[in-house]
Amino acid sequence: MATSWAPVSGATHFATKVELTISCENLMDMDVFSKSDPLCVLYINTSGSHWYEYGRTEMILNCLNPKFAKKFVLDYYFEMVQRLKFCVFDIDNDTYDLSDDDFLGELECTLGQIVSNRQMTRSLLLKNKRPAGRGTITICAEEITDTRVANFEVSARKLDKKYLWWSDPFLEFFKQTETGWQLAHRTEVVYNNLNPVWKPFRISLRSLCGGDVEKPIKVDCYDHHVNGSHELIGSFKTTLAEMQTGTHICPAEFECINPKKLKKKNYNNSGVICVKQCQVQKEYTFLDFIMGGCQFNFTIAIDFTGSNGDPRNPQSLHYINPEGYNEYVTAIWAVGNVIQDYDSDQMFPVFGFGAQVPPAWQVSHEFPVNFNPSNPFCAGIDGVVNAYCQCLPQIKLWGPTNFSPIINHVACFARQALRQNVAAVRRSVLKGTVSNTSCCLSSQMV
Repeated sequence: MATSWAPVSGATHFATKVELTISCENLMDMDVFSKSDPLCVLYINTSGSHWYEYGRTEMILNCLNPKFAKKFVLDYYFEMVQRLKFCVFDIDNDTYDLSDDDFLGELECTLGQIVSNRQMTRSLLLKNKRPAGRGTITICAEEITDTRVANFEVSARKLDKKYLWWSDPFLEFFKQTETGWQLAHRTEVVYNNLNPVWKPFRISLRSLCGGDVEKPIKVDCYDHHVNGSHELIGSFKTTLAEMQTGTHICPAEFECINPKKLKKKNYNNSGVICVKQCQVQKEYTFLDFIMGGCQFNFTIAIDFTGSNGDPRNPQSLHYINPEGYNEYVTAIWAVGNVIQDYDSDQMFPVFGFGAQVPPAWQVSHEFPVNFNPSNPFCAGIDGVVNAYCQCLPQIKLWGPTNFSPIINHVACFARQALRQNVAAVRRSVLKGTVSNTSCCLSSQMV
């Protein structure tokens, strides 16, 4: 039985993309004066005991029963055992490193188990395999077959005041499922505003309504509290079809109703949510572009600065070993072998920077590796490697690391290619410190 994550070569494997939604309940409370601030990390097993981090959810403040809005999308292979590990941490600082954060528990399982159950709830375990209190994790799997997304522009007016004279509102959109309402999207918080305008956002139709524009959608409006005890302002139910009727001139309007206030005399609503845009469009995949005829222009830039070391020294990145390889050749082959399949003419421009170039021996930050300014193209990846190997003994490694001229050069290529439905890809093979960061950041890329 295959246990590795990648498909076995020589066999035909058909991948199905699945989306995983994560939620937890009854997490351990590790904070003294507040509740835990949970975040879930997904690890994928490559082989044996080797795991690598695939992604993280957002962190939710002061919450022991989090419903994470960030989802994970994976390739599912029916004939393979794909081992996953979900680890939940209480985030105590702003660093990316998790070693100094409290561990709230983990679940190790296979993607096949999740897919076959569709919704799976399991107890979280500590490192010693004992239960992590009463904590549980629920993972929902859904096949991705619909790539459409809905682009939203939403505002509100006259929301209820929840603290003295203001509220800090945010919205949550839920999809109706067989087991209840599943969180599809959470907006940002707009502070101190009873007439908020949220930033434009997009939700996949798969997450929002399963692709059915008539399927019920629930929207909750909350007043944000730092301690996690967000207070409901109001909610409403609608459909995607109804929200699609909204325009900037005539928004689709929905009354926010707070069930606790319904019995109050003269109660009308707790505010109005205005959908000014709900536009559905297809989100094209990389494969859609390729099958639609998109081609790539692949440009290579090689770092010839002195920080690489003397090419005659085996410690140098430019040292070519007896087998004819070095770090640069390996990088060129690794990327070039993939890209060349999408470039019809197989002609690749190759430039160098940071070297003294004959005959004047002035430092150049944009010179053709084949020393032909009128035709810097090399035939195939073999031609690229040959040009590099022939160029190396003819130049002097110098500095500094300044590749903004090459970025601007490729940007010019890209603008021309854009008119021909061609994508421009630049591969910079470099080492060391960039001396002109501001120039690089200001360079215009298409």
